[in-house]
Amino acid sequence: EGERVSAGEAVVELETDKVNLDVGAQSAGVLEKILRAAGDTVKVGDPLAIIGDGEAVGNQPAAGSQPPAESQPAAEDQPVEKGQPAPSSHAAPSEAAPTEAAPSKAASERTPVAENQPAPDGDQPARGEQAQATPVAQRMAKEMGVDLARVSPTGPGGRITKEDIQAFMEQGKTGAVQAGQAATDRQAAPDRQAAPDRQAAPGDQPAGTAAPPQAAPPPAAQKTQPETRERETRVRMTRRRQTIARRLVEAQHTAAMLTTFNEIDMSAVMALRKRRREGFKERYGVDLGFMSFFVKATIGALKAFPNLNAEIVSSPQGDEIVLKHYYDIGVAIGAEEGLVVPVIRDADRLNFAGIESTIREFVARVKENRLTLEDLRGGTFSITNGGVYGSLMSTPILNPPQVGILGMHAIKERPVVVDGEITARPMMYVALSYDHRIVDGREAVQFLVRLKELVEDPEALLFG
Repeated sequence: EGERVSAGEAVVELETDKVNLDVGAQSAGVLEKILRAAGDTVKVGDPLAIIGDGEAVGNQPAAGSQPPAESQPAAEDQPVEKGQPAPSSHAAPSEAAPTEAAPSKAASERTPVAENQPAPDGDQPARGEQAQATPVAQRMAKEMGVDLARVSPTGPGGRITKEDIQAFMEQGKTGAVQAGQAATDRQAAPDRQAAPDRQAAPGDQPAGTAAPPQAAPPPAAQKTQPETRERETRVRMTRRRQTIARRLVEAQHTAAMLTTFNEIDMSAVMALRKRRREGFKERYGVDLGFMSFFVKATIGALKAFPNLNAEIVSSPQGDEIVLKHYYDIGVAIGAEEGLVVPVIRDADRLNFAGIESTIREFVARVKENRLTLEDLRGGTFSITNGGVYGSLMSTPILNPPQVGILGMHAIKERPVVVDGEITARPMMYVALSYDHRIVDGREAVQFLVRLKELVEDPEALLFG
C-alpha cells in the first residue's frame, strides 16, 4: 500500500480451486488500500483495492529534509539494544544534539541496523524495499517473512515479482536442509573428540596412584539434547486444496456415481503412430500422441449415447436434462497442487493436429501458471489419463455438472486370446464413471464398447 502502480500491474492475487489469478490495476495511480485480507473469500464483482491519484510513499520528500518536531526526543536518547528493531530511519535528529560531525557510538551503530532491520511495527518492509516489489510480491513476502532485500529481482524495471519470492523460498528450503545436516555433524564431532579424554591412558597416571572415577553425566543433560528429526509435520491446507476437497465431496454426495470398465487392444494405434509419427510432426509441427485418438473416439461414442454429454439443471418446474449438441472436452493435466482440466472447445471440429496443438498449449500454460478461468470454464465431458503416472486401473471422479468422465490407464503387455491362440498384446484398461441419475448402466457399458471399437480401428478415426 502507498506505492504507485501502472495500469494492468498485478495488485492482488486470487486463488480458485484450479488456478491462481493476478488481478491488475484498472488504471494508473497510487495503491491506497487493499480491502481484503489474505484468506478472505470474495465473490465476483467485490471491490478488492482502492487506487487514488495521490503521491506514492516513495515519492514523498526525504524525512531528513523535514523540520524536526519539538516533541521528538534526541536520537542519542534512544539507544538501540541488541535483538530489538531499530527506530524508523525517517526520525529527525534533535536540535539539542551537540554536534552532527561526530555522532555518538549508539547512533553510529544504529545506522546499519536501521537499514537491515524491520520498522517498529515488525510487519511492513522498508519503504525503499517496497518501491522495488510489486504489491502482490510485497504481500507474499510479508506473509512468508521474507526480507525483500535478499531477493533477486527479475521483473520489469528491476522489480521483485511473486515468482521471485517463490524461487527464494525454494532456495531457502534447500539451504535449510543442508544447514541442518551441518549442525548435526557439528554436534556429533565434540562427542567423538571427547571420548578419548574421558579415560586417561595408564601411562599418564603417576605410579601407585589410582585414577579418580569419572562422574556419569546427569540425566537432565541427556534430555536437553535437541531432536534432530521431527516425527510429524503439520501443513496448513491451501485455499485451493480446501476448495478441491469440498467440491470432490459435493460431487460424491450429489451424483449417483458408478464406474464401469473395459480393456482396449492398443496394437493398431501403436502401429499407426509408428508409421505416421515422423510425417505427422513434419507436416503439423506437433507429435501424434495417444490423447487425440481418445478424444476423437470419445466424441464418436458421445454421439451414439448423448445422455453422457448432458447435465441436470434445476428449474421451478423441476429438474431437467440438458442435452449438449456441442463437444467441449476437458483434458486433465497434472499441476503442482493438483489436476487442472482445461477444455478443448468444439473438439469435434478439430482434426488430430488441432487437438494435439491445443493440448500442448495447455501443458505449457500449466507449467508457466498462465491458465485462465476461461480455459477451465464449461466442458461437457472429461478425460483423465492416470497411465502417465503408472496407474493400471482407477475410478475417476465426476467433474460436476458433467455426468461422465473417461479414465485412461497404463499400456501393459498382457496375454490375450486372438484367433484361438494366446499372444501378448499391449492392453489398456479404461474406466467410465457416470451419473446413474440420467445414465443407465446399459448405456455406460455400450459407450465403452463403442469407444473400444473406435480406438481399435484408428485408421477410420484419423482419415474418416
